[in-house]
Amino acid sequence: MSAHALVVDPFCFRQFRSQPASKDYAGAIFDASIQDFEDYVNAYYTKNGGEASLKEGYAPFCKHLFVPNVLSNDGGFWSDVNVGALTITEENAHLLRSGYEARTPKELPVLSRWFPLDSAGKLPTATWLDIILYSREQIDKENAAMNNESGSRAPWGIVSIKGQDVDFELPMQPITVMRNALGAEHGGSGVELKREKYIEAFEYWKDHAVIK
Repeated sequence: MSAHALVVDPFCFRQFRSQPASKDYAGAIFDASIQDFEDYVNAYYTKNGGEASLKEGYAPFCKHLFVPNVLSNDGGFWSDVNVGALTITEENAHLLRSGYEARTPKELPVLSRWFPLDSAGKLPTATWLDIILYSREQIDKENAAMNNESGSRAPWGIVSIKGQDVDFELPMQPITVMRNALGAEHGGSGVELKREKYIEAFEYWKDHAVIK
């Protein structure tokens, strides 16, 4: 069992190529091992003040750690993960695809839209990694509802990793806001939908789409 404060939760295993779940995942996937990733993230976390380095998320149990993907010593990249979304334009709107998807077999499928990776063209490498964390208490709550087990008692679980070119949180997709409001038994977090946050998400994502 890892002694790190931040550990990769099984929900996030799909973002590591060494894990079987990555075969069906279309988001950011790391060639690094889970252990190497945890070592890199926790070293940055410790060096930058531990919990003082965390940024507030959409609920009290959610935090963000923004870790540079650019190495300070030579300017290279720690990983080759690309940015995860593109602006929708007149030139690329016809490439958008949509469909119903669930992130795990136990979740309710929801309608999504995306740019297919093979038609998105050359994408810039992410300069920042948004490490999304859930508290152990919240992970335990969701695991109990879905009959899952994380196998860790670390205070923070890494539930998602996003490649981006800014060191602040991008709005959550509106459909994710809605799924969260459905409750843990349907794959959400149980956080009440707040209209202002939903509109904030809409304003960003009406002009953007993920790449996968």
